[in-house]
Amino acid sequence: MAGASSSWSHALVQISPYTFSAIGIAISIGVSVLGAAWGIYITGSSLIGAAIKAPRITSKNLISIIFCEAVAIYGVIIAIILQTKLESVPSSKIYEPESLRAGYAIFASGIIVGFANLFCGLCVGIIGSSCALSDAQNSSLFVKILVIEIFGSVLGLFGVIVGIIMSAQVSWPSK
Repeated sequence: MAGASSSWSHALVQISPYTFSAIGIAISIGVSVLGAAWGIYITGSSLIGAAIKAPRITSKNLISIIFCEAVAIYGVIIAIILQTKLESVPSSKIYEPESLRAGYAIFASGIIVGFANLFCGLCVGIIGSSCALSDAQNSSLFVKILVIEIFGSVLGLFGVIVGIIMSAQVSWPSK
């Protein structure tokens, strides 16, 4: 069994840090957009259904859709920040520990932001759905549930902050 773990670690070290960086950037934007889309789907379907009973709620509850869309924007912003962290490294230094560390840091940053935004999108979508349905029943509940939705939206910001902190120390070997 010791040989199996050794081969895995050997295989991971042989993958280019640029590959890890690119995958991290792709996960950051892709999974964030998936979270936003899922949240918009959940909120939008409930909003359309509840608007049959109370048409007044459609314009007011669009704020829930905007909160979901912000999740995708968080992923785009982090992808741009991570992209600016990439630097050219001579091929002789590409597998040095500093290069590997930089690639892994960008990869981890992208994963953290992507999955934080996925769960944030789901959270905001479910709360937005509840907001639309309860607003159709009782309009005094809108602001109360909107405050809860704002707290759910902050989860995505936490992921963005952690991603920025993780990527702040990225440094590639000098030429």
